[in-house]
Amino acid sequence: MKVVLTIAGSDSSGGAGIQADLKTFEAFGVFGTSAVTVLTAQNTMGVQGIVPMDAFFVKNQIESVFEDFDVAAIKIGMLFNKEIIEMVRDVIKNLNIPIVLDPVSISKAGSPLLEESAIEEMRKLFEYAALITPNHFEAYKLFGYKHGDTKSLQEIQNLDIPVLVKHHAVELEERQFSVDQLYFRHQKRAFQTPLVQTSNLHGTGCSFSSAIAANLALGHTLEEAITIAKQFINNALESAPDIGHGPGPINHKKGGEYVKIT
Repeated sequence: MKVVLTIAGSDSSGGAGIQADLKTFEAFGVFGTSAVTVLTAQNTMGVQGIVPMDAFFVKNQIESVFEDFDVAAIKIGMLFNKEIIEMVRDVIKNLNIPIVLDPVSISKAGSPLLEESAIEEMRKLFEYAALITPNHFEAYKLFGYKHGDTKSLQEIQNLDIPVLVKHHAVELEERQFSVDQLYFRHQKRAFQTPLVQTSNLHGTGCSFSSAIAANLALGHTLEEAITIAKQFINNALESAPDIGHGPGPINHKKGGEYVKIT
């Protein structure tokens, strides 16, 4: 059984962060381990409180996992502050395994999840990533990216690391699709699934990046891993349990059924 590590924040509502990552790993049949960076008081309506972990304790958690397990891939999510990012970088800089970096800085609801003083430090992690997976808010904050603006693509396309900008809706032949754009070395590839009309989007970004990490651990190529993860999210959205008073969580277990038929 492949082992995957998530380095991310805890979501008390269970739909995003560490909790979503571990559910995703389970859906793909890999063994999930974790290093908690931040505790959040959070639900489907927003983030009510954030308590960061001591940076040295984050390092202790990561090193503890590596002392006991042969880790095949890492997903990095919410890191929150400069001290934690510096410590994570120090631990991962000499590793030779795929790392999926979800540069969590702004939630879909607009809640800030990264201190302003840590943005430059976040950019220093890019060189260690096999893939960076920002949402549109994060892509703009980190790269100045705006969908449809050719000039704003330059910084992303000049990177030596693939960047997957997550989710925009596109209408083709009177059908709507959810499209993610992969940019790498002046090339672009689109990954699409039918758009699921739902407000239950809590944790989709976390789950998508952890699904990619799980599939890289399983030996898939990057494009294969993205394709499988995209279908996983589509299935999980279609079967979302519709709980909570805000944008609810997805159905990780149902999403994983895609793996069983491929």
